[in-house]
Amino acid sequence: MNLLKALATIGSMTLLSRILGFLRDTIIARAFGAGLYTDAFFVAFKLPNMMRRLFAEGAFSQAFVPILAEYKTRRGHDATRDLIDHVATFLGLVLVGVSLIGILAAPAVIYISAPGFSADAEKFDLTVQLLRYIFPYIFFISLVSLAGGVLNTYSKFSVPAFTPVLLNLSFIACALWLAPYMHPPVMALAVAVLLGGVLQLGVQLPYLAKIGFLPRFRLNLHDEGVWRVMKLMGPAVFGVSIAQISLLINTIFASFLETGSVSWLYYADRLMEFPTGILGVALGTILLPSLAKHYADDSPEQFSSLLDWGLRLTLMLALPAALALAILAVPLISTLFYYGKFTAHDLWMTREALMAYSAGLLGLIMVKVLAPGFYSRQNIKTPVKIAIFTLLATQAMNLAFIWKLHHAGLALSIGLGACLNAGLLYYQLRRHNIFQPQPGWMVFMLKLGVALAAMGAALWFAMGPEAAWLSGGIVSRALHLTWVVVAGAGAYFATLLLVGIHPRDFVKRAVE
Repeated sequence: MNLLKALATIGSMTLLSRILGFLRDTIIARAFGAGLYTDAFFVAFKLPNMMRRLFAEGAFSQAFVPILAEYKTRRGHDATRDLIDHVATFLGLVLVGVSLIGILAAPAVIYISAPGFSADAEKFDLTVQLLRYIFPYIFFISLVSLAGGVLNTYSKFSVPAFTPVLLNLSFIACALWLAPYMHPPVMALAVAVLLGGVLQLGVQLPYLAKIGFLPRFRLNLHDEGVWRVMKLMGPAVFGVSIAQISLLINTIFASFLETGSVSWLYYADRLMEFPTGILGVALGTILLPSLAKHYADDSPEQFSSLLDWGLRLTLMLALPAALALAILAVPLISTLFYYGKFTAHDLWMTREALMAYSAGLLGLIMVKVLAPGFYSRQNIKTPVKIAIFTLLATQAMNLAFIWKLHHAGLALSIGLGACLNAGLLYYQLRRHNIFQPQPGWMVFMLKLGVALAAMGAALWFAMGPEAAWLSGGIVSRALHLTWVVVAGAGAYFATLLLVGIHPRDFVKRAVE
């Protein structure tokens, strides 16, 4: 399979999901604004959503996929089927227990994740009630991740990439039609989360059956592969998902700030998820199985060449995305969220958070590309050490920035922490001779710099004054934003072609 084509497939599915995600957030912002109800929901959703990221984009996939690829390459179909059955059964039973504990311990979870809410009894009780509805989502979405890992290993990338669309459709449907019948109406969003998890798992099961790997309930606590996955999975939580752990800690800090701070960070993070999902998650998804196959086949040169390809593609697409988010913060926020109860004050506060986040976008995406270089080799020790150091550094930056920059300081610490994480991962890959850069990097970076300058100038002039984006309706803003984005993208990719960077340079095939 052509990896560039696979990336385009996953990216297009993720783009659809992100577009629907923005539509869902526009509907939520219009209906609920940024206040007590949204703060309560976003905190309640924070832990299960973090678990989704840990499993779907982090620890479980990084632990399970390399071992699955090893079984597929070296042990054959029957042993691979046994592994999937035993891992699915063991994981399912653990998740049932975790879900029950989460429902019973919901008050304690909120005390820990948002201690500032305890000063407001109404907000605290509502958040606990929402969390009890949402917590079983962890069970469904974790099994979705297992199913996605199997399908991705067998190059069935499109189905796992499509499943997040169903969660957004569930949000939209419940916010529009169920909310009027719920008390308070925000409870409809909790129902949407649980329904979305069920739908995502359900849509993948027929495809697992088609390739002969629909899991059967078979508990085997002596299966060597199960314990290898579990052994890798624990430390991998730190190695890959450090940004998500930092986001959870940021919620604790934000719960003590001005009401609305949690929501402003959420809306800014949603905009950040657009490029990190389309590029970072997509690249990580296709790189991990291929890197694991190269490692299983003992092909270090192809392993290094694939990492080089991923890094160049990341820089070519992530750098313009970061620059665009910084320049177009107000146009993006006003077009997507500035309606109904979402006020001008909310817009400017969200802008501060988004600009701070954009400083670390490259680091957030690079981590998703560099970390598979270790996890595909079943190397846990190195990235865990880096992750622990990064977590401590991020919290030190939180304490340093929060006094002057408030919620924006929390966003900045996440971004800078991700850059530190990516830099240390890259250093260790070079130090252990795992990655050897291909020739031509200096010229490549100079060409990117020229294209970025052209794009930045095009965006700045096409955007016009920021204050002008606070007037007009959704249609006029959307049309103006579309024109600005087209102008910036056109300037960037036209310049790339002029300086000699062509799409055919990034065609690369996966190992079957």
